[in-house]
Amino acid sequence: MAEAQNGTFKAELIEMQGPWKDPAQAERAIFQWITWYNEERLHSALDYVPPAEYERGFWQRQERVPQSA
Repeated sequence: MAEAQNGTFKAELIEMQGPWKDPAQAERAIFQWITWYNEERLHSALDYVPPAEYERGFWQRQERVPQSA
């Protein structure tokens, strides 16, 4: 999975948007891509919901499940 993630990162950010003028510009681009990837990108394996939204829903469902002693 990590290799797939790295491949996506390289293809979508490094190869499509680089090169950058300085490390600070590259850092901003990386932060923006990570934010998009987690907060906005629709993921087919998650019923076309962004990963962060899916995780929030998961934890909300866990809180509603009664815990046995």
